[in-house]
Amino acid sequence: MQRSYSRLLGVVGKPNTGKSTFFSAATLVAAEIANYPFTTIKPNRGVGYVRSPCVHDEFKVKDNPRNSLCLDGTRLVPVELIDIAGIVPGAWEGRGLGNQFLDEIRRADALIHVVDASGGTDCEGKTCKPGEHDPLEDVKFLEREITMWMVTILKKDWSKISRTAEADKKGIASHLEERLTGLGIKRQYVGEAIRAANLNVDKPVTWTDEDFYRFVDTLRRISKPMLIVANKIDLPTAKANVERMKKLDYTVIPCSAEAELGLRRAAEKQLIDYKPGDGNFKITQPEKLSAGQIKGLEAIKEKILSTNGSTGVQEALNTAYFKLLDMITVYPVEDLEHLSDHNGRVLPDTYLVPKGTTAHQFAYIIHTELGENFIYAIDARDKRRIGEDAILKDRDVISIVSAKKRA
Repeated sequence: MQRSYSRLLGVVGKPNTGKSTFFSAATLVAAEIANYPFTTIKPNRGVGYVRSPCVHDEFKVKDNPRNSLCLDGTRLVPVELIDIAGIVPGAWEGRGLGNQFLDEIRRADALIHVVDASGGTDCEGKTCKPGEHDPLEDVKFLEREITMWMVTILKKDWSKISRTAEADKKGIASHLEERLTGLGIKRQYVGEAIRAANLNVDKPVTWTDEDFYRFVDTLRRISKPMLIVANKIDLPTAKANVERMKKLDYTVIPCSAEAELGLRRAAEKQLIDYKPGDGNFKITQPEKLSAGQIKGLEAIKEKILSTNGSTGVQEALNTAYFKLLDMITVYPVEDLEHLSDHNGRVLPDTYLVPKGTTAHQFAYIIHTELGENFIYAIDARDKRRIGEDAILKDRDVISIVSAKKRA
């Protein structure tokens, strides 16, 4: 299947919170899962999916997906995830697997922070009695670790950078962008962070240490947006903690990664009819299941799906891409009459692109040559011609006319 993803999602958290279970449930990659810290030594990579209503019903056609899947009217668009080594306090100073964690996190465009909502793991990731640890502390410590890591990177040359920025009039955002290139941080994020932190963009040499920390902390939030997965929601001590976490300035999603992994594996073996993100499932081959397995499945249905609407894993992926990264789906076609490509495949591809993408930018996303020879695009719904600056909408179906194609 041809890839359609261009954004990387990092799954992060301290050891032993169910982080690797979440990753395995989302991707069905066999990550090592165990009840002790630092199970994940090397980062695991895998492909999950985001759900979006397919347009084929609206157009009354039978589609032939190529770079995605279509199940019962739902497009499953592939996205890439990385399961990053567990982090402990002091990681920014190199403690634990801190250096490896921070080296991997620079690649991620957004973060899913898996937290043990039951409070059953201490700050080091060691097992403790559920309720003994406050999971809100885990959110605060991860924020600080990432911020301090970024502070360390920028602080080394800050005096020189700030003085040079004032002298050459290029602006502090331009100089910081050069310093932060390896972290995947764009100039627009730097400028936005300076404004949000209410700092003097023209006089960076006047920034105090407190100003500098506030700027970097704001930059972290903007450049590495994060949501909280409140895992182990089935444990009694989790419910109250989830309500407390929802008061934080994050989207918080109740989750049972273990339940999702069980459902996904059962569906893979065709023992149940279940689509990731559904609020229910149907046992299709009860004769192949033991009484204990059936009881376990019914417990998932009763204690998790009926209570929360889903296991939370698929909701986390959808929220990360459609809310944190603010992306939309767009379908390119060549033949407007049949909504097909040059091989006759109907609605073959679905692309995830940032909201605000123009028709011309989308042409470049599909292929450089198509972008270079772009003339205009046509909206498949009303056959309206749209220009290069037209901003695409979610679930648009468009055909791009290029100079080469017309010739």
